[in-house]
Amino acid sequence: MLGRALFISLLSLLCAGAANAQLISIRTVPVSQAHQFEIFPSQTAAMGGVSIAVADSLLDPFVNPAKGVRLGSTRFFGSPATYSVSSNAGGGRTLPIGALTSAEPWFGGVWFALQEVDVSREAVPPPFLVCPACDVEGSQQAAAERSHGNTYALAMAGRELGASGLSIGGSVLWSRLNGIDGVDLLYAGSSHIVQSGHALDLRLGLLKEWAENHSLEAIVLHNRFNTTHDVHYLDVFWDPGTQQFAQRPRVEQNLDRTNTWGLHIGYEQPLSADGWYVGWMATVNRMDHPKIPNYAIMNIPRDPGHSSAFNIGIGVSRSVAASTFSIDAIYEPIWSHTWADAAEPVETDDGETIPAGGKTIENRFRFSNAMLRMGLNQRMSIGDSGPDAGLQIGLVVRNTHYWLDQHDHIQVSDRRHEERWWEWTPTWGFSLGFPTVEIRYTGSVTHGTGRPGVTAPPGFIEDSVLRSNILAAPSGPLTLDEVRVTTHQISLALPLH
Repeated sequence: MLGRALFISLLSLLCAGAANAQLISIRTVPVSQAHQFEIFPSQTAAMGGVSIAVADSLLDPFVNPAKGVRLGSTRFFGSPATYSVSSNAGGGRTLPIGALTSAEPWFGGVWFALQEVDVSREAVPPPFLVCPACDVEGSQQAAAERSHGNTYALAMAGRELGASGLSIGGSVLWSRLNGIDGVDLLYAGSSHIVQSGHALDLRLGLLKEWAENHSLEAIVLHNRFNTTHDVHYLDVFWDPGTQQFAQRPRVEQNLDRTNTWGLHIGYEQPLSADGWYVGWMATVNRMDHPKIPNYAIMNIPRDPGHSSAFNIGIGVSRSVAASTFSIDAIYEPIWSHTWADAAEPVETDDGETIPAGGKTIENRFRFSNAMLRMGLNQRMSIGDSGPDAGLQIGLVVRNTHYWLDQHDHIQVSDRRHEERWWEWTPTWGFSLGFPTVEIRYTGSVTHGTGRPGVTAPPGFIEDSVLRSNILAAPSGPLTLDEVRVTTHQISLALPLH
């Protein structure tokens, strides 16, 4: 239970990116984020997603397109994935296919995916109330579809620059988004939400490799996230003509806009001759939020804003015979500033006047987040002529900790709030390598987060209030019911030598 005094907001950058490390997510409430965008193939996902000191030949070209130089051969692949949220709070399925190829000094690839996202709840109007306006064309408020479809498409290309060990590559990822997991739960009292929008991710990557497995990489990226939420409500009112309660449809449109510029640098080298490797990474994101949705679960007024997010990490791994162990430690400081604009001049409590467009409330967030990832891979052979096999296990532990300073220019008051929570995700998987196909399975379960539930308040909206254009959206006490997010993915790769 978060209680009525909850005054924290949600700035979830639900971007369909290839790598979470280069697009830093900002969350100020522990609402679970299903693994909707973890749809690319990966060798280390079952090891907790370790990546700083361990190479991932499946995922690396999608993260840094310059790493496509390491392909060595043409590879066709598919990585169907599914996720589900406990307590029937949502789910989804993704079917991606793609191909990566190399013809010295050039390399490149294409990738395409279809995704179906299930809504988190079944929204139906109360059966005991009439809704005369619901049958009018354009105002139909029947239960929304139970699932929505998304589309993703990626193209990448790069070139090795002579014998210098330097490679350059670029990629474009376009996403058509009609369903973001969990959004329907962020608008209390709505009958259903229609989502539409797109995301565009542009990357330019560099890779410098020296002898003895030393490597330096750099990525410059630009991400644009643009979605619209048409939130449908059924407001209850007293109809004096029929002398009974009835419902009237209302649509509220919310915009979600975020533009991100990012820079990522990483370095890796052997630490000793007995299998030790060490690596470090640093990322910076600058985000502009032209418009933040007015989620009904929050009571912090805000409109535009901007954020600066960083992460710094170090990773260590060791390979001994058929075993590989790796661990990553990442620290993530973030600063965010959002505010509310006055639609018209407003008089403050101390007699001053805020002009139209002036700031009425300012929110300043300061984050000090941390994450630990660790994993183990055990390789083995099955018989003399059997496939090469591997077993993987891992764990991800994440701590989110932030402080909020809020200044109300109208009431001329300040307030502070501190919030923190833990999330943990055990992972597991196995792999089978045949001469003509590689099969890989990855599973995970995320604990420590929840989904909001809203209890509708008693009473109703008077018909006269609706006519005066003062809209009181239904809302109530916010609770977060703990849920588990379970993910399964099977990767099939067909290398052509």
